[in-house]
Amino acid sequence: MNSMKILIIGGGIIGLAIAIELRRRGTSVTVLSRDFKEAAAHAAAGMLAPQAEAIPSGPMLDLCLHSRSLYPEWIAQLEAITGIQTGYWPCGILAPVYERGGWGDGEMGRWGDGESRREGAGEQGSRGAFFTQHSTLNTQHFLQHSTLNTQHSLLNTTWLDREQIHQFQPGLGSEVVGGWWYPEDAQVDNRALAQALWMAARELGVDICEGVAVEEIDRQHDKVKSVKTSAGEYKADRYVLATGAWSNQLLSVPVYPKKGQMLSVKVPSSDLKQLPLQQVLFGTESYIVPRSDGRIIVGATSEDVGFTPENTPAGIQALLSRAIRLYPQLQDFPIQEFWWGFRPATPDEMPILGESELDNLILATGHYRNGILLAPVTALLLSDLILHQKTAPLLAHFHYSRFDK
Repeated sequence: MNSMKILIIGGGIIGLAIAIELRRRGTSVTVLSRDFKEAAAHAAAGMLAPQAEAIPSGPMLDLCLHSRSLYPEWIAQLEAITGIQTGYWPCGILAPVYERGGWGDGEMGRWGDGESRREGAGEQGSRGAFFTQHSTLNTQHFLQHSTLNTQHSLLNTTWLDREQIHQFQPGLGSEVVGGWWYPEDAQVDNRALAQALWMAARELGVDICEGVAVEEIDRQHDKVKSVKTSAGEYKADRYVLATGAWSNQLLSVPVYPKKGQMLSVKVPSSDLKQLPLQQVLFGTESYIVPRSDGRIIVGATSEDVGFTPENTPAGIQALLSRAIRLYPQLQDFPIQEFWWGFRPATPDEMPILGESELDNLILATGHYRNGILLAPVTALLLSDLILHQKTAPLLAHFHYSRFDK
């Protein structure tokens, strides 16, 4: 049994994943959670999509691919501990692209939240901009000249032309001219995963203090002396900051909220025996995530509005119009739910991981769109760092000091 006491500030998916990994290694762990329900994991779609996101070759892609490879075993362990089915589904992701026009010429541009077309187009960032720029090219020219082609050639992926993609997934919008098929990308039910992590932490003996708001990190010289909270003072040997979009409220780190609005529809009961969608659709404007129980998740806006809550008519209208353009059949499905959440963004859209300016404080924040995907690898690498001072070479690329340059 390790005598070290660890205090994790933040009870979202990242904080809980780290807590579970540390506890399984015999460490005493306490988690301070202000409000479990406000964690970004509850408002996500659960895509495990390093390839569909078209993350450029480099440390971020390496980190994401490594974490995706950890998922089957990680999920199996969580489900064995808790008995909760997390909805992990290696269904693959289809990334359709449109011919030039419509959104690419500004139809979807700014829709009231001050976002550029790149950010307002969902959660795919540069991939949407790239395909908009090149979508009039024929398939052969695209494959020869795409800047993404090197990445695609090294990973398991297939380009489908217009005829192939409409055969592969019937019901796509008529403007779809082709797309990429990523068979190794997957999904998980983010809400079920959050519940499984919470229960697994409890089962393993993590001390979860729910409803405790951290008010200040008390420093002494170059160390954290204690954490002052709404429930008193907490002390530990090592501390982990995993408060997502709220991290900058406690420490000067370049993390800020990106609001995302989402909605869900339900496949009519008459169609449940043969679900019309068997894989995620990751379009240049939106994504559509089918669940095995007939729910379909539609997302997402990306808004620089601080912590402004609630869904808006403009946001919901944009979600519906983009999703129906991609998969018109959705217009006839009953709407189930609307919700929103706050992603923890950083200037370079990569997480901040590892040591901080304080000797006994570890950073685990800024995961932006990939918190669910990166939970297993974040827990693994940071647990090695906390317990064994083992710094994986990959961690150096996510150190907070990169923003000082």
